[in-house]
Amino acid sequence: MRTADEEAAPALEATQAALAAEHAAVYGYGVVGALLGEERGGEAREAYEAHRARRDALQGTVRELGASPVASAAGYALPFEVADEAGAVRLAVELETGLAGAYADLVLVAEGKARREAAGALRDAAVLAARWGGRVEAFPGLTEYREESQGDG
Repeated sequence: MRTADEEAAPALEATQAALAAEHAAVYGYGVVGALLGEERGGEAREAYEAHRARRDALQGTVRELGASPVASAAGYALPFEVADEAGAVRLAVELETGLAGAYADLVLVAEGKARREAAGALRDAAVLAARWGGRVEAFPGLTEYREESQGDG
């Protein structure tokens, strides 16, 4: 028989992973915003603020689960060189795609309100990735289903 702590462990682990992804997104959107012109700069600021709010909410969730929230790193290695507007947009797509994966994992293990919030965050990440020009996946964040859905059409 599993204890309550053992049953909550997957949700805590996935919440911490989503929090870590939000920390990275906040950092990444600082880079994105610095390289965009006024036209798309507003979008970057909105995304930055939304991710800060989600990060703060996740920190509270982790505390409610009885743990200390994972800390933000002092800096993050970017997945590729970001030197211009096109690179900044590509980074925004990458950030949102990573967030979609983290939130998909959280949806799988969370329950109730936490699951609804994770599903909303997953949806928002997929929408933002598409707005930035990314390709919308049939199952955002769930790579194991991508190949199956691509073979159907």
